[in-house]
Amino acid sequence: MQNKQKNLIIGGGGREHAIGWKIAQSPRKPLIYFAPGNAGTIELGINVDIKANDINGLLEFAKKEKIDLTLAIPDDPLALGIVDLFKENGLRIFGPTKSAAQLESSKAYAKNFMAKYGLPTAKFMTFTDYDTAKIYLSMQRLPIVIKASGLALGKGVFICNSKEEAELALENMMLKKVFGEAGNEVVIEEFLTGPEISTHAFTDGENYSFFPTAQDHKRIGEDDIGENTGGMGTIAPLPFVDENLIQKIKNEVVMPTMAGMNEDGNSFEGVIYPGLMLTEDGPKILEYNARFGDPETQTYMRLLDSDLLDIIDACIDKKLSNLEIKWSNKSACTIVLASGGYPANYEKGKEIFGIHEAESNKNVKVFHAGTIMKEGILMTNGGRVLGVSAIGENLQQALDTAYEAVTKISFDGMQYRRDIGKKTLSLIK
Repeated sequence: MQNKQKNLIIGGGGREHAIGWKIAQSPRKPLIYFAPGNAGTIELGINVDIKANDINGLLEFAKKEKIDLTLAIPDDPLALGIVDLFKENGLRIFGPTKSAAQLESSKAYAKNFMAKYGLPTAKFMTFTDYDTAKIYLSMQRLPIVIKASGLALGKGVFICNSKEEAELALENMMLKKVFGEAGNEVVIEEFLTGPEISTHAFTDGENYSFFPTAQDHKRIGEDDIGENTGGMGTIAPLPFVDENLIQKIKNEVVMPTMAGMNEDGNSFEGVIYPGLMLTEDGPKILEYNARFGDPETQTYMRLLDSDLLDIIDACIDKKLSNLEIKWSNKSACTIVLASGGYPANYEKGKEIFGIHEAESNKNVKVFHAGTIMKEGILMTNGGRVLGVSAIGENLQQALDTAYEAVTKISFDGMQYRRDIGKKTLSLIK
């Protein structure tokens, strides 16, 4: 009897639950470990009590258990060089190297890369000195965007409408170190307007395969007000993005990015995800992510018709051009249910009810993020707690199904946005 393929998925969020859920459907019937996982991933495999950023601990586990394939999903382990470490030890791993992952781990690096290769993006300057940054800021038109260069859990970006707001953001990042070392260097850039979209592509370093376009809703409040979050809900595909625009994005963003990385000796393998703004002057890159988006992935996994393990193998083995990746022609969405107080201070340990009832509709899947099982009771354990995902024949149907499922779920302080996809629906009516 052949041994099952052993897979290690690094991370403990909704994205990792969704990837594990998809991999569990593979005809290979793989054995899946999650590090650290959550209360949802327990149903798919084995949770391992190792943090995602403990790359040496993960290496020791992978060697001891003879893991066949590791998926490095979150940004932190990628920025720390987990892919390099595993490869040096002869282990098979999916994701970009530390130097390639700089596209996400350093916004300053990414902006300078875009400038070097003439990629479309907002005008910008980078600073490591607070006084110099403050002088430059005083001469700029408002609104202005200020970003922590390093990783800040999707929260280190501020759109400032007043001089006072801008100076406070700069002070918090560079002097008060609200985002730790992530704010040692900042990017100050012009404010762009237009719809924001997420574009993802699988790549083996030479070839790439595009996902359907998606849209995340980053602000905590409806009508896109309030603080930035890691993402409050996603929809895909986007009805207002036609084939001409997709081709333009491929030609002006994805292809030159891949070529530039190779030119710099930083071949990018894994999932590359440029966040774009569709401006009047065409698509412009807001930032790069060097991995699957969250909560985009929860929506994407509902639409992916191909075996994810086949795709990952093709990326690692540089055989992506030999593989046809199939996506459903349906629509999908994910509504994030967050803890009260998120994205600021929030409480944990609230009992969660109603997931089974929500999933009684075959078109609904609830992905766990900040959840934990304590003495047989499902409880909240993070800011973003669950992602209620649904598919439908069209976007309206998917959203109606998801929001109906949301009404079945409850926990103390639960908050969510009731307008996910609303702006997109208004564009197509």
